[in-house]
Amino acid sequence: MAEPHTVARPMRGRELAATRALAVSAFGGDEHIGELLDALRASWAWDDELSFVADRGGKLVGQVLYTHALLDAPRRLIDVLVLSPIGARPDLQRSGIGAELLARSLEVIVDRGDAPLVFLEGDPGYYSRFGFELAFDHGFRPPSRRIPPPSFQVRRLPSHEEWMTGTLVYPDAFWRTDSVGLRFEP
Repeated sequence: MAEPHTVARPMRGRELAATRALAVSAFGGDEHIGELLDALRASWAWDDELSFVADRGGKLVGQVLYTHALLDAPRRLIDVLVLSPIGARPDLQRSGIGAELLARSLEVIVDRGDAPLVFLEGDPGYYSRFGFELAFDHGFRPPSRRIPPPSFQVRRLPSHEEWMTGTLVYPDAFWRTDSVGLRFEP
C-alpha cells in the first residue's frame, strides 16, 4: 500500500495543540520547544498565517513556524521574519518532509511580499538549498554572541533593499525562554 501524499499547508487554529506536541516530539521530547511556542503564541510576534504543517492522510507529520522580528537597520527598524522551530515526526525525520514543508512555506512567504528577510539559526549545509546564506556576509549582526557565525543565516526576499542591514532583534519570547544561540556547560 502506497504512503499517503504529504501536503504542506497553513496550520488550522484547532491544530495548535497537536502542532505543539509534534514540535516537542520532533526535538526529542524537549518541553523547552513547547514553552517557546507558547511564549511566541502569546506575543506580538505571532501571526496565525505564518504557522505551517505537513499533513499526510489527515495526520500532522511536520511543522514550521515563522514569527515577526525586527532588524535594527541604519535608516529605521524593519519588520522581518524568523524561522523557528521546524521539525518532523521522529519516525519520519530525514524523509523529505522538512524540505517539502520549508520549500512550500517559503513560497507562501515570498508571495505575501510583506517581509524583506527571513533569518534562522541552523546548519548552512541544509538551509543553503533553500536560498539561505551566511548573514554576516551581507552585513547582518546576530542578536547574541552565542549564535555561531555559520549558523546565523538569512534569506533575502524580493522586497529586500541593499541598505537593509544591521542587527537582528529577536522577539522577547526567544529571550524569556532562553532560546537564543547555544549554551555551553562550564
